[in-house]
Amino acid sequence: MAPRLSALPSYMTQPPASGIGVVVGLAAEARLARPLGLSVAIGGGTDAGAEAAAARLIRGGATGLISFGLAGGLDPALRPGAIVVPRAIITDGRTIATDLALSAALGGPTPHMVLGADTIAADAETKRRLRAETGAEAIDLESGAVARMADAHGLPCAAIRVVCDPAERTLPPAALAALNASGAIGLGRVLASVAARPAQLPALLALAADAARARRALAAYVTTRKFARGLIASR
Repeated sequence: MAPRLSALPSYMTQPPASGIGVVVGLAAEARLARPLGLSVAIGGGTDAGAEAAAARLIRGGATGLISFGLAGGLDPALRPGAIVVPRAIITDGRTIATDLALSAALGGPTPHMVLGADTIAADAETKRRLRAETGAEAIDLESGAVARMADAHGLPCAAIRVVCDPAERTLPPAALAALNASGAIGLGRVLASVAARPAQLPALLALAADAARARRALAAYVTTRKFARGLIASR
């Protein structure tokens, strides 16, 4: 049965349009995706939010879906800034192949699988376990919902993710508390977490540096001429 196209959060304000739709988790990712000229919906950093974002795009006439943004590394070989255009997405115990034509428009596919999770893999041991259990090389909170919704509605899907936190990193508590419902960083939450646990500051700064590196890599990738031509041809 197709996932229900439920009521959507009020923070999804980008008007839908027919063509390829892009689902992101974070407001910062939306800023990277919107110059492509495609419809973008923000999921707010949760699997349920990503499903709602995909539903909105489908209601607006989307003919395909792309999961776009940052990812956590499960394979230690994937370093911050590594681009993944997966051949398949693992979600709810299923492996859903991405669309070859749409992946090609994104410059892929790469020889990777992404695990679409419903919770953050916050520590290195969890990442090692998920890598062993699923064979996935990266993990995020949007790709699973995008793949399920596309599969349920007979639409092609693909993903383009950039590794932010590598497999060996355990995320500091402030990183887990940072997002608000609109997918933006809540500075007050971060500062409160650091004040309560100041020893996490070096890890938080390292994560911030890797996140900046990842965003630069993704921005550079999506502005290449090859990538832009492929997306235009796929619409």
